[in-house]
Amino acid sequence: MNWKLVAAATVAASVLTAPVARAEQFINVLTGGTSGVYYPLGVAMGKIFGDKIPGVKTQVQATKASVENLVLLQQGRGEIAFTLGDSLKAAWEGDAEAGFKNKLDKLRTIGAIYPNYIQIVATAESGIKTLADLKGKSLSVGAPKSGTELNSRAILAAAGMSYKDLGKVEYLPFAESVDLMKNRQLNATLQSAGLGVASLKDLSTSTAISVVAVPKETVDKIGSPFVSVIIPANTYTGQDKDVPTAAVVNYLVTSSAVPDELAYQMTKLVYESLPELANAHAAGKEIKLEAAANGSPVPLHPGAIRYYKEKGLIK
Repeated sequence: MNWKLVAAATVAASVLTAPVARAEQFINVLTGGTSGVYYPLGVAMGKIFGDKIPGVKTQVQATKASVENLVLLQQGRGEIAFTLGDSLKAAWEGDAEAGFKNKLDKLRTIGAIYPNYIQIVATAESGIKTLADLKGKSLSVGAPKSGTELNSRAILAAAGMSYKDLGKVEYLPFAESVDLMKNRQLNATLQSAGLGVASLKDLSTSTAISVVAVPKETVDKIGSPFVSVIIPANTYTGQDKDVPTAAVVNYLVTSSAVPDELAYQMTKLVYESLPELANAHAAGKEIKLEAAANGSPVPLHPGAIRYYKEKGLIK
């Protein structure tokens, strides 16, 4: 009997003294539709995190973008997400009309990235050249309560219009909107994305288009977080002139539940891997470290603050 007790004690001691296996950390990157800008940038980030953070497994999830991403973060179903600044503000305030029944208090900012350009593109044969020309015509405004759709409401309201003034409203992601335009089943699409978004590049190479201006005075009526910008000539095939429009800054956001060290590593790798992000999509060229800690309506994550202090962006 004694030798059995000794053996049991030995086994117990070996279990207690054995090295504990390190649990694998998981990063789910919440993006947008596969034909937008969030997705290719998110794929690049997922690879960077997986390659450079020890013990991390990554996944890139295609979503309906801003609003869904923020809700998923609040629910603990993602570690980092892309969002538009106006959606982020609405989520933090609990704006029910924007799709947030309650204040999403677990949100924390990683940093500002590139601006989303409000790009309203019509088929040339539709005759749409101005915002007023949209009256009575069909327009895709983005997936329901997505960041793009919220932008659509804001732009039309500033122009003295609403969905009721349109001939037909389609609530579709970018690629589906373009498919309908190619088939002459839709007059125009509003897409809130980085310059050179794949869906509009695809459309412009197969169909004659008109890029509709959003004048500065219209943008000024909306105010912050919208700013007046220019879509440079030749961004899309057949667009031979600069076109004024509105832009909203995008942010990378995480959750207060994400450990400080992981948030620090993600922040550091995003802003120290800008060439890789620029290779993934042209919008990556517009991400600037010096602007990363600026302007978010939601507090920075402590891990992000640590990195920005190291870089001298926060005292």
